[in-house]
Amino acid sequence: MTHRPEGLSAYIAVTAAYWAFMLTDGALRMLVLLHFHTLGFSPVQLAYLFVLYEIAGMVTNLAAGWIAARFGLTSTLYAGLGLQVVALLALAQLDPSWAVGASVAFVMCVQGASGVAKDLAKMSSKSAVKLLAPTGHGGLFRWVAVLTGSKNAVKGFGFLLGALLLGTLGFSWAVLAMAAVLAAILLAVALFMPSGLPRGRKGAKFSEVFSKSPNVNWLSLARVFLFGARDVWFVVGIPIYFYAVLSDGSETGNRAAFFLIGTFMAVWIILYGMVQAGAPRILRAATRPESALIHAARGWAGALFVIPAALTLAVLFAPGPEPWLTATLVAGLLVFGAIFAVNSSLHSYLILAFTRSERVTMDVGFYYMANAGGRLMGTLLSGLTYQLGGLPLVLGTASAMVGVAALTSGRLTTDTGEIAT
Repeated sequence: MTHRPEGLSAYIAVTAAYWAFMLTDGALRMLVLLHFHTLGFSPVQLAYLFVLYEIAGMVTNLAAGWIAARFGLTSTLYAGLGLQVVALLALAQLDPSWAVGASVAFVMCVQGASGVAKDLAKMSSKSAVKLLAPTGHGGLFRWVAVLTGSKNAVKGFGFLLGALLLGTLGFSWAVLAMAAVLAAILLAVALFMPSGLPRGRKGAKFSEVFSKSPNVNWLSLARVFLFGARDVWFVVGIPIYFYAVLSDGSETGNRAAFFLIGTFMAVWIILYGMVQAGAPRILRAATRPESALIHAARGWAGALFVIPAALTLAVLFAPGPEPWLTATLVAGLLVFGAIFAVNSSLHSYLILAFTRSERVTMDVGFYYMANAGGRLMGTLLSGLTYQLGGLPLVLGTASAMVGVAALTSGRLTTDTGEIAT
């Protein structure tokens, strides 16, 4: 990488900006979830708070791919960071005296703006890797893995930060503090961003965002079910189950539960990020052709199915929320996170391998639209399945969705004509 100093500098700057964004994104999710659960919101109502966030992500990714192609990647990166600052400032205006319906509607709208911001920043960062990474010897996979893995590790710290801020500063001051820090980072990045990112092309057409590549389309569909399988337990089901097990309803008990839940979510995301960053070594990507990595995507998706299926059986046959069951869930979900991380890292690499530099923002935008669609499906099902069938239905639904992801990954072709060079 020493022969590409400008590309490396821009990559570092983009990664740092993305880190800052994801720290606030993780903290904000935990703040909203725990704050409104303590106010008495049902699992379905909690899921509603994140619905517009995911819908906005789907729409944003399609539009952002074209906007970046037309106006350049730095424009979408700065827009994402700036909009997140505005969303945080708006959320600090939430009044506890408002009616439940008004509170839900307001938070949904603010979360929608945050969803737009997140996917503007995400698409910009992921597309930049394709354009800046060195070619050959697994360079693209390594750079993708570092960006994606480190981002998720930072987001994990965000979950813990959100839980800690809620217990110490309270909701409004915690949100304002995050807005101030992110605004300072946006200013620094805007002033010192190195050269290396493309400025856009005037002839880019919006119709180009829809991919004609079978591999891009099948990979995007697999992504829908992969991330749906994670969020169906991650968004509402497991945090609320753990809260019911860990809290005795007192203020001290609530704070202890917040800390333990935030710690688990943080550890899960950090482990996920660490495994993602190490995925090229785990898969020996530097010495394997793309066709072998496509086959690996199918196998790892099949391996992932085993974990939620086994946890579903454990919950079904347990007499109640026994300590051993809680320990089994924690251990099983951590294993799920490690295997999920390899799957996710493979997907993030393959989308860039399948696309070409001249349409990278389009294909990446389309792919992350599918990613947001999976999160939306998982978010809706998380609250609904927990309310209808408790944890067994939540984990059983996750198993079924992983199974569909594995079958869809089997449709990827190893035809070299479908792999960009």
